[in-house]
Amino acid sequence: KQELVWLFIIPVDERIDSEGKILKKFKEKELLSIIKKINEEKVESVAVCFMNSYKNSSHEKQAVKFLRKNLPGVFVTASFEVLPSIRFYERVSTTTVSAFVGPIVSKYLDNLTQKLESVNFKGTLLIMQSNGGVVVPAQVKKNPAVTVLSGPAAAPTAGAFYSQLLGYKNCITVDMGGTSFDAAIVIDNQCVTSTEGSINRYRIALPSLDIITIGAGGGSIGWINEGGLLQMGPQSAGALPGPVSYDRGGKIPTCTDADLILGYLNPNFFAGGKLSLNKTKAEKAITEELASKLGLSVLETAAGMYRIINSNMAQGVREISVERGYDPREFLFIVAGGAGSIHSSEICKELEIPMFLVPNVSSIFCAAGMLLGDLKHDYIRSHFTSFKNLDRKNFLSLFNEMKEEGIHALLVEEGVLRERISFYPILDMRYVGQYHEVQMECEWNDVMNFNLSTIFELFHKEHNRQFGYSLKEEGTEMELINLRLRVVGKTERPKFLSKNMQSISAESAIKEHREVYIPELNQMKKVPVYDGDKPIFGAQIKGPCVIEKITTSVFVSENYDCVVDDFGSFIVYDKKKFSEGFKLKQKFETVFQ
Repeated sequence: KQELVWLFIIPVDERIDSEGKILKKFKEKELLSIIKKINEEKVESVAVCFMNSYKNSSHEKQAVKFLRKNLPGVFVTASFEVLPSIRFYERVSTTTVSAFVGPIVSKYLDNLTQKLESVNFKGTLLIMQSNGGVVVPAQVKKNPAVTVLSGPAAAPTAGAFYSQLLGYKNCITVDMGGTSFDAAIVIDNQCVTSTEGSINRYRIALPSLDIITIGAGGGSIGWINEGGLLQMGPQSAGALPGPVSYDRGGKIPTCTDADLILGYLNPNFFAGGKLSLNKTKAEKAITEELASKLGLSVLETAAGMYRIINSNMAQGVREISVERGYDPREFLFIVAGGAGSIHSSEICKELEIPMFLVPNVSSIFCAAGMLLGDLKHDYIRSHFTSFKNLDRKNFLSLFNEMKEEGIHALLVEEGVLRERISFYPILDMRYVGQYHEVQMECEWNDVMNFNLSTIFELFHKEHNRQFGYSLKEEGTEMELINLRLRVVGKTERPKFLSKNMQSISAESAIKEHREVYIPELNQMKKVPVYDGDKPIFGAQIKGPCVIEKITTSVFVSENYDCVVDDFGSFIVYDKKKFSEGFKLKQKFETVFQ
């Protein structure tokens, strides 16, 4: 039985103008008829959003207090608690989404907390947020919307940690699973965020990690378009029936079927041997559905499927990097997901990225990221003014107000030591006459000392990076839209023990030699297959080869070599670029020391 969800929009007679002045007072008695209707219709959740409440939230606070008092058991939230910012549509949409998920999230967290208490759990339960940080359940229940885009948010958090192990501050993380391919970027060890998220067309203007997701995964279906050209995805066979080779009733060839035919997957060692892959059925499906219509052999078709999905994923990386003003060649490329490391050599080759890292925990990268996240709280105050009219006292007062909120949340509610709390101010700025603003992070000291010249210089530089120009020389006036503050409480990191067991040579880890498709040669070639689950710390492995783990396989193509670091992760690098003294070589060589 499908559950119906009803949305009632009920107006009240109140008004605050754009400057925060009360034009018409709010009267609580107006809510009596509304409360009656809410009870009659058995409404579970209420969102309160009044015009211009970002400037003066007194009416919203009054309404929320009255509703919570008279509606026990009903989830009540308001925009001043969720997103007290300018732009009414985004504020209403975000608050409504928070109200929609509120009862579900609150009930879930209550049940989870009770179950943990019943088994004498002595640790601290932390919940992943969309901004890449973690937070205690009590904070989530106040604003459930902070979790709605948290699914893939842990991967960039893990990426920031693993890139630091190699001495890098910037990285691109990609995660290729069964149905999708996620790409995100990390700058100066900080996950890049956006306030333009959406779910099912509903805007969510809270900070969330800037992640590009495309339909490219192991289950992505191969098909022929109306022009007779081979395509891959975004349709997916899912897990059931899944790829044809799963032998669970699937009839349409997928990326996994192509990878099997190309030799990247061992049909007897998929998921460590828990699932046998049917290569014969995969070949038959590709022949009937694709190869016969394209006039190609099974191998040529599978290679085409491989190239196309790699190109699709490379375009996804361009979207998160080049289209944001970043050169992907200057980033460490971190590959996660069960299928990602089979395709990463070709993605990097297309993007001219010289090196990629496959962490030892790549198949559970998001789970690892959840253990590495800091406590994060994002605050916002809208303050629309030109800089020539900016009031210093008011400017500093708003930042200090957000600072105190964050300190209270971290110190009192989450038990973080004061010395482990950091502040990251962000200004939403633009040139006068523009509509879209630039979010620009600056130093806390520059904000507190009101160093506008430094802030202006940073803005010109960031605008030029994003859009290819600035109006500094023209002397164009700038204006301020929002003040934001991210308050971060550093959590304890797990201790990684390197070489905690006796290493063996790479040659001792060779399982077999297998025919594998080499893209540079456009043909199959017998290459060594290494057992990636054996302790081969420090081993240097020549490409081409396959490094096989229970949870994933790493394909090292013809142009690449690989080294296994002290943590059991695989660093795959373009042997030609490094031999030519590529600028990353000096950093890279520290891995061997």
